[in-house]
Amino acid sequence: MDLLTQANAIIMGNLQYILLAMTAMILLALIVFININLKLNRLNKRYRTMMQGMDGRNLEDLLLTHIEDVRHALKKVDALAKEQQRLAAISATCIQRVGIVRFNAFDDTGSDLSFAVAMLDAQNNGVVVSSIFGRSESRTYAKPIVAGQSAYFLTEEERQALSKAQEKCSKP
Repeated sequence: MDLLTQANAIIMGNLQYILLAMTAMILLALIVFININLKLNRLNKRYRTMMQGMDGRNLEDLLLTHIEDVRHALKKVDALAKEQQRLAAISATCIQRVGIVRFNAFDDTGSDLSFAVAMLDAQNNGVVVSSIFGRSESRTYAKPIVAGQSAYFLTEEERQALSKAQEKCSKP
């Protein structure tokens, strides 16, 4: 008991100092609490401002709207990709390469009025059209081309037109 009595005497003798120290610690804790509270209020204000978004809309609503817009754009891209594939398949069968040769079929005519035109698709299928111009008459011939070859005899001019068409690239 002797120790307890001595501790009590020390505390009672220095009570004003102990109360002053505890008051200082409480005041310091209050200052820290006020500082934390002020920072929290500023953070809350910034958070509310950020969540408010543009035009007073909630940021979450904006994000959801943007996600929906991205999904819609992806659907459009898929549709455009399918359309592009469809158009590519169609364009492969369209005339893409043309070669023309003009020539003078007869010595008694004055100009290169005769011609041979080769029109081919991407697979070198198509037609060669020839027109022979003479003083008294004109004749036109069409010969089918499959894979760059014809089952019919081709004149030298028709072969030149076919060669010119095959040399042209179908891609830009």
